Amino acid sequence: MSQPIDLEYRYMTMQDVGAVAELERLAFTTPWPHDAFVNELTRNPNARYVVVAHQNRIIAYCGMWIVIDEAHITNIAVHPLYRGKKVGLALMIKMMGVAKLQGAHSMTLEVRPSNTVARNMYIKLGFKEHGRRKRYYSDNNEDAIIMWVTL
Repeated sequence: MSQPIDLEYRYMTMQDVGAVAELERLAFTTPWPHDAFVNELTRNPNARYVVVAHQNRIIAYCGMWIVIDEAHITNIAVHPLYRGKKVGLALMIKMMGVAKLQGAHSMTLEVRPSNTVARNMYIKLGFKEHGRRKRYYSDNNEDAIIMWVTL
């Protein structure tokens, strides 16, 4: 499938929080609550969030923290109806660009070993496995693979 051509990428605003929280519930078994996104936007100076809109509807988002010269992806989600259209890949490329503009030299994230689609996307972007966090995910105690890329 090809990517929809009329996608809008922009920084997340407070008006987007409800749609992002709903997307989070669709994408994850242990979603972040609405208030977590409010706190990220209002209280975390290291947080950067980008949303992807298609026909004025948020279909994906990604968050990261930038600490000194490192960017840490906190979460990324694509609406189930838009998966397989390379929206996640395009969004990660945007986030890598934002991180570079903010002075980051490297980027890290955690991913489930069972999430082969995401792992393959990260490998395509140059990420490499650099360890594991044992029983990281609270819903099923699955480990997390720690991945890094130099920007």
